Amino acid sequence: MKLTWYGHSAFRVETAEAKILIDPYLIGNPSWTGGWEEPAEGVTHVLLTHGHSDHISGALEVLGKSGAMLVANFEVCMYLVGRGVSDKKINPGNIGGTIDCGGFTTTFVQALHSSSFPGDKGQNTYLGNPGGLVLHFQEDKTLYHMGDTDIFSDMALINELHEPKIGIVPIGDRFTMGGAVAALACRRFFQFETVIPSHFGTFPIIDQTADKFVAGLEGTGVKVALPEIGGTITL
Repeated sequence: MKLTWYGHSAFRVETAEAKILIDPYLIGNPSWTGGWEEPAEGVTHVLLTHGHSDHISGALEVLGKSGAMLVANFEVCMYLVGRGVSDKKINPGNIGGTIDCGGFTTTFVQALHSSSFPGDKGQNTYLGNPGGLVLHFQEDKTLYHMGDTDIFSDMALINELHEPKIGIVPIGDRFTMGGAVAALACRRFFQFETVIPSHFGTFPIIDQTADKFVAGLEGTGVKVALPEIGGTITL
């Protein structure tokens, strides 16, 4: 499995079965100025954890170019269909559901956050419940992208049900849990082999580094992978 980070919560996941973009914040992302075209190359699936602009800005363009399948909650799927995505290219789900994506499955799990998209006149469009995504692959380790969330005790059930070995964990504070709390979540509820911090350093009002997260996992045996923006790691 290869993971490429485009800053914030945007990742490309490549396996033998699929090329996946998760939360492709590729337009307007202060951390990524490389455009959306290269990350979209060959993509088979676009997965969205929720509908905030810092997670879906770029999804329409990627879906339009690649013809990829959109995997998201029902409200996000229908919102994007209303903006031009083909209704033949959506695979909607909701919390607790598992869907077959061809070569891998995606399970929608809880996240403590919100989900909406701003309109032209300041109003917000409700886009369903936010979530995390658990990806089970045939030949690779299970990956859990937490989306945007705080710590919650049912993370223990997610671990019991899915046994993820790779975690993408939001750590930036203010809009998600901070680094110290995120490290506590990883220590208390999971047996991750590798974790990749996300949702930090993008805007001045969130934490700029992963230092608190790294410090909180020292001595645990969990590998904290810190790819450069645009960099790829192999797991």
